[in-house]
Amino acid sequence: MQKGHKALSQEQLEELFRTLKARFEKNMNRHEGIEWADVQGKLEGNAEKLWSLKEMEETGGEPDVVGHDQETGAYIFFDCSPESPKGRRSVCYDREALESRKKHKPENSAIDMATNMGIELLTEDQYRELQKLGNFDRKTSSWVQTPANIRKLGGALFCDRRYDTIFLYHNGADSYYGARGFRGSLRV
Repeated sequence: MQKGHKALSQEQLEELFRTLKARFEKNMNRHEGIEWADVQGKLEGNAEKLWSLKEMEETGGEPDVVGHDQETGAYIFFDCSPESPKGRRSVCYDREALESRKKHKPENSAIDMATNMGIELLTEDQYRELQKLGNFDRKTSSWVQTPANIRKLGGALFCDRRYDTIFLYHNGADSYYGARGFRGSLRV
């Protein structure tokens, strides 16, 4: 388990399962051909992944199943909140960017938060896949995993949806905005 991860109480587990199941049943278009009982069976007894899902939920991510990896058997969860999760906004891209700021540092970075939560930032491809399931980030934007060559030069990538189109942009990795956060993925 990641540092700081805690086991959930029985009450927290029951509440999390109720929330996840209700969201799963309400949004069947995100996971056609997948049964909730199979997902729950995979989650039960996996304290680390359950803790990560609770963190995703508590920071406003509204995690939901968006796929099933046939090779590994893993179920794939993405943050499916309409806008970038509220509890993960106003963050720069990574620790290096955070430490490079001389003034007005944000409280955290997207990469550090994701690591502490036990999740990964979406890639650009994953972000585009998510957008096939609905209209996300119409007012906000989300950092996405940035290739090393871009990050080495001080940049980072983010995406959003405007004008019914998915845009990929760049910015200094040390920038942060109240409307920019990050979306995560978790494999269970």
